[in-house]
Amino acid sequence: MVYWLHPAFSWLPLFPRIGADRKMAAKTSPWSADETLQHALMSDWSVSFTSLYNLLKTKLCPYFYVCSYQFTVLFRAAGLAGSSVITALISPTTRGLREAMRNEGIEFSLPLLEEIGHKKKVRDPSLESEEEQAVSDEDEEESFSWLEEIGVQDQIKKPDVISIKLRKEKHEVQMDHRPESVVLVKGLNTFKLLNFLINCKSLVATSGAQAGLPPTLLSPIAFRGASMQMLKARSSNVKTQALSGYRDKFSLDITGPVMPHALHSMSMLLRSSQRGSFSAGLYAHEPTAVFNVGLSLDKELDRKVAREDLANCGLHPKTLEQLSQRPVLGKSSLRSVEMSDYILSWRS
Repeated sequence: MVYWLHPAFSWLPLFPRIGADRKMAAKTSPWSADETLQHALMSDWSVSFTSLYNLLKTKLCPYFYVCSYQFTVLFRAAGLAGSSVITALISPTTRGLREAMRNEGIEFSLPLLEEIGHKKKVRDPSLESEEEQAVSDEDEEESFSWLEEIGVQDQIKKPDVISIKLRKEKHEVQMDHRPESVVLVKGLNTFKLLNFLINCKSLVATSGAQAGLPPTLLSPIAFRGASMQMLKARSSNVKTQALSGYRDKFSLDITGPVMPHALHSMSMLLRSSQRGSFSAGLYAHEPTAVFNVGLSLDKELDRKVAREDLANCGLHPKTLEQLSQRPVLGKSSLRSVEMSDYILSWRS
């Protein structure tokens, strides 16, 4: 039930951050018009973020989330999700964000747009633009050569370079804010991503209810500047009709940022305490469902070695074994889990 959070303000709901303006609208935000306070908050946030990344790199933290008002980033340690290197997934993204990452030299891929079994890295933007220009020139010459043959080329207005470029960029813009825009960053590029996010001006809202508020950092383990929080739980019971009269039916409602390790730990607890029979309904934060996408791997992960390396990351060994497996849900998430006679079934 425990999780670690930064920043922490008891009167503000800090998860989720995407679409949270309405919930935050009536709350007091003393930093929204105070630039000095905003700088202080960002300075503390940068220290906490760097602390988390260092814990992840040394395999003392299994994973953590960076939740901004526009997108969420999931950083995972080497050994999780079938990967032998540190990975980071960002969703949703926009063309502007991806372009800014390219300009900072961050290599990334779009896993949902890749062909199965084919790893497709983003190419050097300068080479890409040169190739696009060459192709567009060739296409334009071919498209209008037939007009010269019939002698009307001067009477037809050719599309300018800007309209041609817009047409080519249409497909990339269409996937903005959609699950297909999820970005995967691997290995040393995750350190470049860390620096990019710390220095990214658009990471923090400049207006509205979230103005000046740094992104939320969520982690299963303690880190510098973190505040320990508890998921909220409420139990209840109702009488249900059975063949021999009425019987008690117990339920437990848990709200808050229920992270993957917490769900697995609760399942193990209920398996034992409920003698192998229970059911659970799950409500995902939709923008993060795509984090279940399978990763394109350079080499097969030795899961036994990975579990040994992550032995001190704070997770139960069985939870660690589960999270080290390659995700299979794609862009969907678990909707329900049911156990009957110790046999578990699930639906996405």
